[in-house]
Amino acid sequence: MRLIQKTAVLATIVLAAASCSGPTPDTFGRELYEQSCAVCHGANGQGTPGRPALGPDSNAVSLTDDQIRGVMAVGPGAMPSFRRLSPEQIDSLVTYLRELQGGSDG
Repeated sequence: MRLIQKTAVLATIVLAAASCSGPTPDTFGRELYEQSCAVCHGANGQGTPGRPALGPDSNAVSLTDDQIRGVMAVGPGAMPSFRRLSPEQIDSLVTYLRELQGGSDG
């Protein structure tokens, strides 16, 4: 297998393992983002290849908080659903995301 193909397979395995392990019920905000979101959306919300940015100047800034909650619940496209998170954890992610975006609110 070519190196690029091996790297892609490894990245897929790592991503799947990361989304399967899941955070504990007492994980919130920044720590929750780092465990559940940063692998695809970047440590600062800058996005990664093939995954959208969530930080400042991204399209996510224009979404309302309820729209962001809906995206997390449904997990459209390649994004996994985060229904396993409590409503409080989802709210903490929305709050942290707004902090990443520079304090905008929706």
